[in-house]
Amino acid sequence: MSIGEKIKELRLEKGLSQLKLGKNIGVSQKAIDYWERNVNEPKASYIIALVKTFEISYDEFFTDID
Repeated sequence: MSIGEKIKELRLEKGLSQLKLGKNIGVSQKAIDYWERNVNEPKASYIIALVKTFEISYDEFFTDID
């Protein structure tokens, strides 16, 4: 699984839109879209924000990432 696929999976589990997730962590909806489509990868600071938003550990976030 890619980082983008993991972000999308976790976002959908939380019932968040790309726009809402972006607002929660301080990025645009387009940034979330790019991450989910593996156009770009989030910087470490955004991964920290994602982990907090999804209420998971770093280990959980990186589980199953290729």
